[in-house]
Amino acid sequence: MARPEKVRLGDLLIQQGLLTDEQLKLALEEQKRSGRKLGRIFVESGYVTEEGIARALARQLQVEFVDLRSFHLKPELIKLLPEAQARRYRALVLDERAGLLRVGLSDPTDLAVFDEISRVLRRDVELAVVTESQLMPLLDRVYKRTEEISGLAKELTQEMGDIPVEFGAALGITPGSEDAPVVKLLQTVFEEALRSRASDIHIEPQEKSVVIRFRIDGVLHVQTEADSKISTALVLRLKLMSGLDISEKRLPQDGRFNIKIRGQNVDVRISTMPVQHGESVVMRLLAQNTGLLELDSLYMPQRVRDRFHHAISRPSGIVLVTGPTGSGKTTTLYAALNELNTPEKKIITVEDPVEYRLPGLNQVQVHEKIDLTFTRVLRTALRQDPDIILIGEMRDQETAEIGMRAAMTGHLVLSTLHTNDALSTPIRLLDMGVPRYMVALSIQMVLAQRLVRVICENCATDYQPEPHEREWLRYELGDRVDKFKYRIGLGCAHCANTGYQGRQAVYEFLEMTNALVEAANHGDPSEFMAVGREQMAGHTLRRDAVRLVVNGRTTVEEAMRIATQLEE
Repeated sequence: MARPEKVRLGDLLIQQGLLTDEQLKLALEEQKRSGRKLGRIFVESGYVTEEGIARALARQLQVEFVDLRSFHLKPELIKLLPEAQARRYRALVLDERAGLLRVGLSDPTDLAVFDEISRVLRRDVELAVVTESQLMPLLDRVYKRTEEISGLAKELTQEMGDIPVEFGAALGITPGSEDAPVVKLLQTVFEEALRSRASDIHIEPQEKSVVIRFRIDGVLHVQTEADSKISTALVLRLKLMSGLDISEKRLPQDGRFNIKIRGQNVDVRISTMPVQHGESVVMRLLAQNTGLLELDSLYMPQRVRDRFHHAISRPSGIVLVTGPTGSGKTTTLYAALNELNTPEKKIITVEDPVEYRLPGLNQVQVHEKIDLTFTRVLRTALRQDPDIILIGEMRDQETAEIGMRAAMTGHLVLSTLHTNDALSTPIRLLDMGVPRYMVALSIQMVLAQRLVRVICENCATDYQPEPHEREWLRYELGDRVDKFKYRIGLGCAHCANTGYQGRQAVYEFLEMTNALVEAANHGDPSEFMAVGREQMAGHTLRRDAVRLVVNGRTTVEEAMRIATQLEE
């Protein structure tokens, strides 16, 4: 392709009717003052959109504008342009056409960039225009730092040589040793985990290697595998960071620390456990400045949203959110608190750990080592004249009883519980030893939830379910099974070839109606379960997962996975 001609952006936008002479004059004055790029000034001043500029440039240069949100990329072509050059030149290899590599540029007017990319690729290049706001996040996704992490791991292995790993100080594993290879490696691992939207980092020592895995959207992915020598060095450093006992390797330990990654504060909960070839480490990442969700943005079905809002709007009683670890229970409760948080109400939270910071709340972090337990904090909290209390988790009988007494004496109590579904939650509380009358009188509502992976919109396509999937759907939908269209994600650079991007909750709820209260007081669990099933008919977690399937939000496979978990 011929080298593009130099373009004067202001004149071009005026020529295409996207900018006025007065706006250009004001923008040029601002550029003289600030030194910023003219295109950025146009966008920030609201004169023209970023996409508008990109499309105008594409028309002028007679090339294609590519919307990266819906473009299917090929990883093998992307890697032809090294990451350093891709980031420096704001460029991405899009595809190959008739022997030409098509490269997307966010600034196609930079002639030097076009020449340099042609030199690096050593191929004939065809130009396309993309927007920088779409390009930069995509570069983060497609250029994983696996190679950098592996290189740092090798550097650490070479530095250690045959030095006994017990001598942490000899390796530079002391607070403040920021240039030590182990510190560089961990910093890179944390940065990549945050960029990948990982919720957990797993460091697992094997006989001849140590494996680092990330949990993304609920599924573990191998990030890198390195020499087993570095395992103890990593664990030592992490123990120092979290204040754990570095000499204790025979017993599990739990701790936490705070780090700053790309300007973002992240709380890290760490758990170590002795395994056959060393110590396994799992770290849960909790980004402090993640924006709180509103209830309306949780994608609750309208019926669930209305009943949940009604339950949390009552002045007293207890509302429980249940599900396994990592099912979004705390997110749901904080979305509720965000709505309830007004100057007229005093809200106290008792948590381990405090996962979200919300102004206006009195948040207490439980600390078992100094005997600052759930029960101790709760007893004190009730003397602080609260209107609403959030209990991070009802872990035992004593905590549950204090929370339920509070609910019966004029307080609204929100809490979580680890149960399989909504219907089994009251039974679980009875099994914990909570008096039957407390369960019957204090519970207003139980909301159960699970997280399902959402189909990546960039590679979504129509799909014909397999015979076994169709049979499963027929059980749920009957003769309507053929009336719906189904989708899957093929896998692309946007979703790391998984076909999924992000997660969404599915819900079911149980309200303690008069019939359920009466059944609970009778003492026969089977009668309670029968009344509950009748109330929840057609509105279960399983049925809500099917709703997302027929709406094209998730796959049949993902809904079946949720159903299998519930059956277990």
